[in-house]
Amino acid sequence: MTTFADRQSFLNTSKWIEEVRTERESDVIVVLVGNKTDLVDKRQVSIEEGDGKARESGIMFIETSAKVGFNIKPLFRKIAAALRGMETQSSTKQEDMVDVNLKPSTNTSQTEQQGGGCAG
Repeated sequence: MTTFADRQSFLNTSKWIEEVRTERESDVIVVLVGNKTDLVDKRQVSIEEGDGKARESGIMFIETSAKVGFNIKPLFRKIAAALRGMETQSSTKQEDMVDVNLKPSTNTSQTEQQGGGCAG
């Protein structure tokens, strides 16, 4: 998730998005977030610019204000919806599988051998 509070941060988003995609390939959800929309008089990036950058980069875009709670829940709903889509895509990848050994350990602790443990 990239947030931008000023113009320079916004201008750097293409570089950041590229770095994230290089590092994580398609195993990432990228959302461009314009924050502090409650500071209308201090706006440095228009909605159209943010939306255009997101479309150009193939990512999601949303504007928020944490201070007044604007679009915070919809932001996380978008991310959750995207995660559900990723989960079904990656659920069959072998490298994502983890072996779990559920066999009891042959080493019993000193406390278990003496019949101790938690007193209730």
